[in-house]
Amino acid sequence: MNVRSKICGITRVEDALAAAAAGADAIGLVFYAASPRAVNIAQARRIVAALPPFVTKVGLFVNASRCEIGEVLDAVSLDVLQFHGDETPEQCEGHGRPWFKALRVGESEGLAERIQRYRNGCAILLDSYVPGIPGGTGERFDWSSIPADLPLPLILAGGLTVDNVGQAIEQTRPYAVDVSGGVELEKGIKDPRRVQEFVARVRGM
Repeated sequence: MNVRSKICGITRVEDALAAAAAGADAIGLVFYAASPRAVNIAQARRIVAALPPFVTKVGLFVNASRCEIGEVLDAVSLDVLQFHGDETPEQCEGHGRPWFKALRVGESEGLAERIQRYRNGCAILLDSYVPGIPGGTGERFDWSSIPADLPLPLILAGGLTVDNVGQAIEQTRPYAVDVSGGVELEKGIKDPRRVQEFVARVRGM
């Protein structure tokens, strides 16, 4: 099975187009004001409108209210929702879109048990745990800690780069890989060359 790639933290139309041109399967838009990669509704609308067909648009939320999520969905054509905070399974459901939950590896509660809680999602994303930071840390975690026989497709995140994504795929056999800081010139600004190299490396596996 071919591994999919998602370029997250897109803030500019040109970066979205570079990701699409490189062959990325999805782009991520961060609707979390505290993130240096956050976009507002107007930015998101411009980015989504510029994308060609068959690029999946993922909206990332962190502890957003149902009202806040609804406001975004009324204005922006998103395909999938990504929940990256402390949302319960019930808070992830009922938005009229497929969704997946991001879990941080290294928190105290058992990982296998936490994954089971979100089994109604379309996938599970595993990211690195850094206290006080919900994601986008650029840190990788111990891939050997991923439980065997996951009940959902695995999206692997956390410190991925052109240099280590091949090893990550070989070791974890994910459904998809998710990168943000590993293909940036600075936070929120992607490097088209790194994006192209990253996607090419994923596709070559």
